[in-house]
Amino acid sequence: MEAAGLAALLLAPATLVLPAEAATSTIGRTWPIAEPDALSEIEGKVASLPPMTSRFGPRSDWTAMRSAALGVARRNAVRTVVPFYTLGDDIRLPDGRVLYPKGFTFNPLTYVRLPQRLIVVHAGEVGWALDEARPTDWILLASGSSPSPDPIALSQKVGRPIFILEDAVRQRLGLTVAPVIISQAGTKLVLDERAPAPVSRTAR
Repeated sequence: MEAAGLAALLLAPATLVLPAEAATSTIGRTWPIAEPDALSEIEGKVASLPPMTSRFGPRSDWTAMRSAALGVARRNAVRTVVPFYTLGDDIRLPDGRVLYPKGFTFNPLTYVRLPQRLIVVHAGEVGWALDEARPTDWILLASGSSPSPDPIALSQKVGRPIFILEDAVRQRLGLTVAPVIISQAGTKLVLDERAPAPVSRTAR
C-alpha cells in the first residue's frame, strides 16, 4: 500500500469521530497579531533597492545568462549516452576511511531516475517546445548563429520557465545539435534529435 493511502486509512477513524465544530473552536484568550507581515517587509525592502542593472549592467551582458552553442539538427536521429561521472575528490566516511577514491567513475543513472525530459531548442523553436513539452519537462535554450533572447524575459512572455543550456551540461550529455529531447531509458539517456528544425508556432 502506498504511503499516502496508508496515511489516509490511519487518519480516517480520527476524522470521523471529531465533532464538526472542533476545527473552529477557540480555547483561551486571543490577541491580534502585532508584528508586521514578513512578506510585506521583504517586498518593501526589495522595492527600495536599486535595480540590478545599475550594478551589473544589462542582463544581455551577464555571462551567467549565456547559453552554450549547439548546431542545427539536419536529420532525425536517436542515440544513447551514458553520463559517466568521475569523482574529483575522495569521498570519506566520518571516521576518515575512504569510501570512494578520487578518480572513481560511475553512472549516476544506476542509482537515480531523471524525473522529467529535457527539451533543448534554439530561440526559434521555443514555440514548438511549448507544444511538445509535458507539464514536468524542462525547456533549455541553446545559442546558435544569432544571440539567444533573454531567458528571463522569454519565461515571462510564455508563462513557463525557460532555462539556459550550460556548457557543462552540454559536455556531460554529449549534445551537439538542437532541437533534441532527452529522456532516460534504464541506465542510459536517449537523445532524440529532430530535423528539420521545427518552426515556432506558439512563440506567444
